[in-house]
Amino acid sequence: MGMKDKFDDMKDKAKDMLGDHPDQAEQGMDKARDMASEKTGGKYDDKLDSAAEKGKDYMGNRGDDH
Repeated sequence: MGMKDKFDDMKDKAKDMLGDHPDQAEQGMDKARDMASEKTGGKYDDKLDSAAEKGKDYMGNRGDDH
């Protein structure tokens, strides 16, 4: 099994786990964004907010093939 296969396997496992708990996944994204904002003194808040929203959008579309 090559690195790409291992990565794809981990990605599939993560999707399965997140699919079972979408609310907790979104809360985790918010907490990660808040912690990163605190550590960077708010310097990258616009980028952190964008990344968190993209993650939430992905979770909302997780049934779609992207």
